[in-house]
Amino acid sequence: MALLERHDTGAVAHLRMNAPDKLNALSDAMLAALQGEFDRLAEEPGIRAITLSGAGKAFCAGHDLKEMTAGRQAEDGGRAYFKDLFDRCTSVMLTIRRLPQPVIAQVHGVAAAAGCQLVASCDMAVAATGTRFGVNGVNIGLFCSTPMVALSRNIAAKHAFEMLSTGQFVEAERARELGLVNRVAETDDLARETADLAEQVAGKLGAAVRIGKRAFYEQIEMPVAQAYEHTGQVMVENMLYRDTAEGISAFLEKRPPDWDQS
Repeated sequence: MALLERHDTGAVAHLRMNAPDKLNALSDAMLAALQGEFDRLAEEPGIRAITLSGAGKAFCAGHDLKEMTAGRQAEDGGRAYFKDLFDRCTSVMLTIRRLPQPVIAQVHGVAAAAGCQLVASCDMAVAATGTRFGVNGVNIGLFCSTPMVALSRNIAAKHAFEMLSTGQFVEAERARELGLVNRVAETDDLARETADLAEQVAGKLGAAVRIGKRAFYEQIEMPVAQAYEHTGQVMVENMLYRDTAEGISAFLEKRPPDWDQS
């Protein structure tokens, strides 16, 4: 049984974390599986959107606490293991951001601690009604410091700090209001709603979405004037694409564009 399952539908890759007995915890093996698959997808231009879901009753419960407890048994009290663990987790989260394809989280049940970080690291998210989101490490004495990096870039600072410092969960509708998820769907409609969003993205010119995703994350960290200068250059480069010219011509001529999606 694969720890991370994948099936493709046209230009969309669907990934599913498959450790339901551990609530799809980000174990050492799960982190390695995610990193490996994301690295492969980065080299697959035929894939233009990615969905990420979890098997069983939860999306992801965060890090594997049993593995973390075992890591403490080292002579240094676990310092080297924990540094390596959080470095590997950070790599997975940053890889999602740097992938050329948009990644859409399909979330149900619970997304807790690093599982909530995983949702926040994806470019978009669709949640089932009743899904609960929390950065609840503080409840066991571990402030979710690395999850807060992604969370605080999704929702306003005071809301993020409240979640982090109280350990309280928010449900799907509140997560949508805060900006952590894009859409909320009934459980029976979750997969279809997520797939529809992915297909919508995959139907656009892949080269334009790739350049746009990269520029989106670059400009968001810049001062406004620098961001305009940078994105102006990005648009110049985008305008010079053959398929962009074709898209404009097709719009003016009221016909579907003949794009080369290779």
